[in-house]
Amino acid sequence: MNLQARIQAFSQLGEYLKIDIFQEAAEQLYLAEVLNPWFTKENIASVLRAWQEQLSANMLTAWLSPYKLKEVASPKKVLIIMAGNIPLVGFHDFLTVLISGHKVVVKMSSTDNVLLKVLIEKLISIAPEFKDSISFIDVVKNRKFDAIIATGSDNSAQYFEYYFKGAKKIIRKNRRSVAVLDGSESAMDLKGLAVDVFAYFGLGCRNVSKLFLPKGYELNKLFDAFFSYSHVVEHKKYGNNYDYNKAIFLMGSNKLVENGFLLMKEDKSLLSPVAMLYYEYYDDVDTVEQFVEKNAEQLQCVVSKKDTPFGNTQQPNLWDYADGVDTVDFLREL
Repeated sequence: MNLQARIQAFSQLGEYLKIDIFQEAAEQLYLAEVLNPWFTKENIASVLRAWQEQLSANMLTAWLSPYKLKEVASPKKVLIIMAGNIPLVGFHDFLTVLISGHKVVVKMSSTDNVLLKVLIEKLISIAPEFKDSISFIDVVKNRKFDAIIATGSDNSAQYFEYYFKGAKKIIRKNRRSVAVLDGSESAMDLKGLAVDVFAYFGLGCRNVSKLFLPKGYELNKLFDAFFSYSHVVEHKKYGNNYDYNKAIFLMGSNKLVENGFLLMKEDKSLLSPVAMLYYEYYDDVDTVEQFVEKNAEQLQCVVSKKDTPFGNTQQPNLWDYADGVDTVDFLREL
């Protein structure tokens, strides 16, 4: 298959995601939710909507055109070790390897091992030529690969770095996102911030886990904007995290602000637990900018009026690469 044929195949997959998948694969979508309760019907629909928009011929062409990709004479075997924190979080890597003309070997996360197979089955029915370029493995040891793309925790990243030393690789660690408010945000901005905080229960690296607020900022303004997500506490796993974290932090005599569905704690850390949002006041925004620059390798997105727009963290385009590492360039140089 040439590049244009690959683009056409993935754009047809995008069309399938608009309506047909909810009818033809209803049982598998339900199974994904049963196996991982974090993958609610709403969250699965949300991620499928996002991919509907990206998998169009125009978007795919706009993404790939600047690279002037040449056809690969000898396709390389690329291992993708996927995370499973939100639905289909590894699909961008899968897409990038295949559309670049290489072969993909997938090690799926045990918490997200249904949805990708649904999409692959449809993709192969659209373009059977892909069948020989896609394979799955459960055990990585004693296998040879031309390149590796692995996503996981900081601990697993250390293991990946050691195990795949000497190999061509992209290793992704824990990252989180922050929002910097200046106090002049509109109601629409704050509504967008609520999406950045609560989408996928805050489990994604693009979810905002910490706020930088101008000194004296009234937290009630945030709670008013967040109220539309008050139902999240009715979700059993989220509710359990809310109750647990509230108990733990109160036992430690920590000062908490809470509204029945979100805990807020003044804290200098970046990685807040599920159902909790850290915040920090600042006097001078320059100090925040210095913090962001110093901690760039720990940050996925910075939401503000001059960076990632409010409400857009979980709507990346194809060219918004995780950790800022250009995956197409990486694959092009294999």
